[in-house]
Amino acid sequence: MNTKKPYPYQQAYQQICELLLSYADKNEKSQALAHTIAHKSLLMNHLYEDMGLSSRQEMNTLMQEHFPRLAAQKPDNIRWKKYLYDTIGHVAPACDLCHDYDNCFDCRILQ
Repeated sequence: MNTKKPYPYQQAYQQICELLLSYADKNEKSQALAHTIAHKSLLMNHLYEDMGLSSRQEMNTLMQEHFPRLAAQKPDNIRWKKYLYDTIGHVAPACDLCHDYDNCFDCRILQ
């Protein structure tokens, strides 16, 4: 009998992954990247940092290249992790620990 508890963010991971896959360019790199981004979105830093990128602009470029239709829908004044989680109706795990409220747009933690 398996007594392991389910990973608490498994549903969010799956929903982010499905969202990204539905917008991914139909190539292996974009599809693999969807899984990586979904996994990294569960971590506690800004998404671009956990992706090993040096700036939000690099993250935007990456998303525009691999998920152009999704990137076209994202408002300029919202960060990628927040946008992804807002789209699936969840608050990102890192938001509970973040103190960057002044720079986050429409933060649900403060509401």
